[in-house]
Amino acid sequence: MSTIDSVCPAGAEHATRDATHRAVTWRLMPLLLVCYLFAHLDRINIGFAKMQLSADLQFSDTVYGLGAGLFFIAYALFGVPSNLALERVGPRRWIAFLMVVWGFLSSGMFLIQDATGFYVLRFLLGVAEAGFFPGILVYLNRWYPARRRAQITALFAIAVPMAGVIGGPLSGAILEGFHDHLGLRGWQWMFLLEGSPVILLGLVVWFNLPERFDAVAWLSDEQKRCLREDMAIEEQRKPITSFAGILRDRWVWLLVAIYFAVMLAVNTLAFWMPTLIHGTGVARDSQVGLLSAIPYVAGVCFMLACGRSSDRHRERRWHLCVPLLMCAAGIAISGLLPGSTVPVLAGLIIAGMGASAALPMFWQLPPAFLSIRTQAAGIGLISSFGSVAAFLAPYLIGWMRDTTQSASLALFVLAVFIALGAALVLRTPAELVNPR
Repeated sequence: MSTIDSVCPAGAEHATRDATHRAVTWRLMPLLLVCYLFAHLDRINIGFAKMQLSADLQFSDTVYGLGAGLFFIAYALFGVPSNLALERVGPRRWIAFLMVVWGFLSSGMFLIQDATGFYVLRFLLGVAEAGFFPGILVYLNRWYPARRRAQITALFAIAVPMAGVIGGPLSGAILEGFHDHLGLRGWQWMFLLEGSPVILLGLVVWFNLPERFDAVAWLSDEQKRCLREDMAIEEQRKPITSFAGILRDRWVWLLVAIYFAVMLAVNTLAFWMPTLIHGTGVARDSQVGLLSAIPYVAGVCFMLACGRSSDRHRERRWHLCVPLLMCAAGIAISGLLPGSTVPVLAGLIIAGMGASAALPMFWQLPPAFLSIRTQAAGIGLISSFGSVAAFLAPYLIGWMRDTTQSASLALFVLAVFIALGAALVLRTPAELVNPR
C-alpha cells in the first residue's frame, strides 16, 4: 500500500481529494481570476487606446510598437528578482504590493505627453507586473497536484481572453463616451478608469490571500496531509533540484524557446488585433471593441475545453502543440487579405482560440522539471526570457507597417516562428511531462 493510500483509505481517497480541490478552488480562484483580469487589461488596453493616443501625440507605429514592447523588456529583466523577492517576503504581501504599484502606474498613463513619458511609464509598468503572473504560477503549484493543474491554470488564465471580452467593449465605450469629458481625452479616461481598481484589489489581496495551505483553517488535517503527500511524491520525479541546475539543464532552454512562441502568439493578438480590425475599414472604436471580443469569447470556450481534455487524458504535449499550430494558421490567414473584414476576423478567431489555450497549457510543462525549491527561480527565468518575444511581436509589426505600409509580412514571419515552437513541444519527453 502506498503512503497516500495509508493516509487516505481507498474508500475515501477520491472523495477527500475532490473535496479538497473544490475547497481550495472556491477560496482562491475568484480573487486570483479578478486580479489577473485587471493585470492583463492594464497590459493590453494600450492597444485600444492606440488610434486616439497616436493621433493626439503624433506617435508613429514604430513609436507605439516600441512603447508597447518596452513593458516586456522590463518584464524580462525583473521577472527572476521579483519571484525571488516573493520567496523571501511571502506571496500575499508581495503580490499585494505589486498590484498597488502597478495600479498607480497604469492610472498614471493618462499623464503622458510625449514619447519619452510613454516609454518610461510602460517600462515601469513592466517592472511592477513582472512578478505577478510567474509568482501566481508558483503559488498555485503549491496548492494543486499536477493532475489537477491544467484545468486550474486554464481557469486562472481565462482572465487573458476575458480581458479582451470585457476590455474590448468597455474600452471602446470609454474612448467614445468619455472623449473630451472634463477636459480629458477618451484614452486618458480609459487609463484612469481601468487602472484605479487595481489599487483596491491589492488591498483585498493583502487581507485575504492565504500564504500556504498548512496555515488555513478551512482545510481539515486529513486534507492537508493528502496535499503534502501528493506534493512529496511528485518531487521525486523532477530532474532539476538546484539553482545551478536551472541554468545548465537543456530542458529549461527548450521550454524558453517554446514559451517564446507562446508569447509571440498571445501578444500579436493583444497589441495589434484592434489595429488589424481598424485596417479592414471598421472606423468606430465601439465597433472595433465589440469585434475584438469575438476571438476572445471563442478563446475562453476552447481554453477551458482544452484544459479539461488534457487533465482527463493526462496528456500535455499535443494539447499545447495543436493550439500553437492553430494560432500560426490564424495569424497567417489574417495577413492574406488585410483589407477584408471577414477573412481577417476569421483568422483572428482561430488565432485567438489557439493563443488562449496555449498559454495555460504551456505552464503545465515547467513544474514537471522543476522541484518546489527551484520553481520560483526557474519559472521566473522562463517567463523573463520568453517575454523578449512579447517585445518583438508589437515592435516588428509596427516597424513593418511603417516600412511597407502593411502588417502582412510581419504576420507571416510571426506565424512561422509560432509553428516552429509547436514543433519543439514534441521534443519534450512524454513520460515526464504527462501526469501519472
